[in-house]
Amino acid sequence: MATITFLRHAPLALKNQKCYNGHIDLDIDTTLVDFEQIKALQKQKYDLVYSSDLKRCTQTLDLLKLSYKKDERLREIKFKDEFEGKSFDEISKMSIYDEKHLSSFKSWHEFIAQESIEEYKQRVNSFLLELPKNKDILVCSHGGTIKLIHSFLTNTEYEQSRYAISYLEILKFSI
Repeated sequence: MATITFLRHAPLALKNQKCYNGHIDLDIDTTLVDFEQIKALQKQKYDLVYSSDLKRCTQTLDLLKLSYKKDERLREIKFKDEFEGKSFDEISKMSIYDEKHLSSFKSWHEFIAQESIEEYKQRVNSFLLELPKNKDILVCSHGGTIKLIHSFLTNTEYEQSRYAISYLEILKFSI
């Protein structure tokens, strides 16, 4: 049996939080890191460690002093270039914004994301299917990607899930 621990990366600068940060490569803000959380996380040992290839994840694992393998399939969803790094407030003031896009998850997703939800699911699921079944594994990724993984592992619809994970929070599963 494998135990997989999913870790959301360390905090971003306040100006970058609550924004559509998909494939944009942002640094963590170490002044916002709870180093007690880091110490607690360092106590656990893992056979394998994987990370999104984006800096916010690799810098988090560097803080933990862990060796890891980068995998771009662990990235957040890809947003359209004009929305990457923007807050909802900024987007709502853009000339292309129309409130009608808020009518459903599907409508909003098609408006904001370059990557379809099916492409996103396939990308992340392909990573999960390749994981060894008998190791203790740590995966450092992003809030949306961990929410997607949570929906896979709990057999719930991503579109309906209210699951959210905070910076440096973990989600553990045995599979």
